[in-house]
Amino acid sequence: MHTLERPATNGRVTSLNLEPARRRPRWMLAAIAVLVILAIVATIVVVRVSAGAVTYTTVPVQTGSLAQTVTASGTLNPQNTISVGTQVSGTISEIDTDFNAHVKKGQVLARLDPTDFNAALAQSEATLAQSEAQAQASGATAGGGPAAIAAAQAQAAAAAAATRAAQQTADASQAAVVTAQTTVAKDQAALTLAQQTVTRDKELLAQGYIAQSQADTDQAGLVAAQTTLAGARAAVAQAQAQTSASIAQIATANATAQEQIAQTGVAGATAANQDATHAASLAAIQIQAAQVAQAKQNVQHTIITSPVDGTVIARDVSIGQTVAASLQTPTLFAIAQDLTKMELDLAVGEPDIGHVAAGDPVSFSVLAYPNRVFNGTVEQVRQDPTTVSNVVTYTTVVIVGNKDGALLPGMTANATIAVAHVDNATIVPLAAFSYAPAAGSIARRPRPAATASGTKPAAAANGTAVSAANGASPWGAASSNAGGAVTSGSTGRVFVDRGGKLTPVPVTVGIVSDTEASVTPLHGTLAAGDAIVVSDSRGSGKGSAASSTSTRSLLSGTSGGGAPRGGAPAR
Repeated sequence: MHTLERPATNGRVTSLNLEPARRRPRWMLAAIAVLVILAIVATIVVVRVSAGAVTYTTVPVQTGSLAQTVTASGTLNPQNTISVGTQVSGTISEIDTDFNAHVKKGQVLARLDPTDFNAALAQSEATLAQSEAQAQASGATAGGGPAAIAAAQAQAAAAAAATRAAQQTADASQAAVVTAQTTVAKDQAALTLAQQTVTRDKELLAQGYIAQSQADTDQAGLVAAQTTLAGARAAVAQAQAQTSASIAQIATANATAQEQIAQTGVAGATAANQDATHAASLAAIQIQAAQVAQAKQNVQHTIITSPVDGTVIARDVSIGQTVAASLQTPTLFAIAQDLTKMELDLAVGEPDIGHVAAGDPVSFSVLAYPNRVFNGTVEQVRQDPTTVSNVVTYTTVVIVGNKDGALLPGMTANATIAVAHVDNATIVPLAAFSYAPAAGSIARRPRPAATASGTKPAAAANGTAVSAANGASPWGAASSNAGGAVTSGSTGRVFVDRGGKLTPVPVTVGIVSDTEASVTPLHGTLAAGDAIVVSDSRGSGKGSAASSTSTRSLLSGTSGGGAPRGGAPAR
C-alpha cells in the first residue's frame, strides 16, 4: 500500500491510501477475440449466401439486322404550290372556283370589274386613230418636199447657166473692145499719114512737082481716113458698152444663182422638217399602238385564270373585295399542282444533320392517323440553316407518295430517318450497358477494357457514361436509355449469365437504335442465345452502392466510327 499526501485549501494535508490495480484474466481477452472472428466469419457467410440468392433477368443475344435512326418533326406540303395573283388593281366582280376545286390550265378562277380598263382601251384606240391621221397628213406634206427641192435646184441650175452665158458675152465684148481699139489705132495711123500726105501735097503742088489731081486724091484719102477713124472709135465705144452690159448681166445672173441656191437650201430644210414631222407622227403611232396593246392586256388581266392543272387549296378573296397590285402582287388563290405527291419538310438538328443524306428511307406518322406509318425518301438536305433560340436546324425535304389522298397540306409529322443499317449483327439491349452486378457474383475479376483512344474507361455514376460526353442530342434520338447514352464507336461491358455466375464481356458499340445496339466483343465470346443480364432481383438493376463502385466505368468512349457514313451520335 502507498500513501499520497496532498495539501488542502485550508492549509492542512490530506493523505490518500493507494492500492495496486487488479489485472483481468487472459482468457477473457481470448474469448473476446474469438467472438470478433466468429462475427466476421458469420458476416462473410451471410453476404455470400445473400449473393448466391440473387436472380437475374436476362435477354438472349440476337443476330440480325439493325438500323440507326434520327428523329425529327416537320410539316407536309404539296411539292409545287402556285400562288395565283393579279397584275392589275380592281374590284372582284365574279368568283368561279372555291376550295378543293380541281381546275385545268386556263380555267377562269375569278374576274375583276373591267369598266375602267375598257374605257382606258377606248381612249387609247382613239388616240391611236388621231396619231395615224396626223401621220398621213405629215406624210403627204413631206411628199412635196422632194419636188420643191428639185424645182429650186432647176432654177439654181438655170441661174448658173445664165451666169455662164453673161460671162461668155462679156468675154466676147471685151474681145470686141480690144479689136476695135486696135482698128482705132490703125485708123489713127492712117489718118496721120493722110494728113502728112495732104500737107506735103500742098507744098509740092505749089512748087509744081505734082498734079492737082494727085493733091485732090490725097485730100479725099484724108477725109476717108478721118471717117474710118471715127467709125472705129464708135465701134470701141459700142464694144465697151456691150462689155459693161455683159458685166451687169453677170452680176445679175450671179445674184439670181445665189438666190436659187438659198431657195434650194430652204426647200431642203423644209423637206427635212416635214420628214421629221412625219417620223414623229409614225413614232407617235407606235407609242399609241403600244398603249392600246397594254390596255388590251389589262382588260385580259381582269380575267384570272389558272396557270396549271391542280387543286385549289386556298382562296383569299371574296366578291366585292378590292385588290391593289401597285406595290406587291396580291395572292388570290393557291393551287397545289399534284396532291398525290407530297413534300415533308423536316427540321433536323445540327448534331444529326451530318448523318442524313439524299436517298435515306424515312418513316413517319401524323396526328390524323396515329396508328398508320407512312414512308418516304430523303430528296434534299438544304444548306440554309434556321436558328431559333440558338438552336440550329436544317430543312430536310422528304418526298412522299399520297395516292389515296390521306395526307393533307399542313399536317404535322413525326419522322424517323434511317441513317445507318447493318446486317448479321450481334445485337444486345441497351439496358445491358447500365447493369452493375452485386459483389461476389462475377466469375472472374474483369480487366478494364481500353477505349478507342487506348486509355482506361472513364468512370460514370451508377455504371453509366455521361451522355453529354458522348454527344447526346437534345433533339431526340436514335439511341437512349434511362441511365445514360450509348454512342456508336464507344466501348462498354455487358454481363453474361453462365451457370449462375456473371462473365463480363468488353465490347465495341456499332449501330445504336432506340432499344438495342450492335456490338463486337473486344475479347471473349458473345454468341447468339447468350443470356445478357439487364437487371436482377435487387430491383434496381444497378446493384447496391457498394457493389456498383467496383463495377463502374462500364461504358466509355466517344461517338464516331462503327456505323455506315461514320455513324450517328446516339441520343
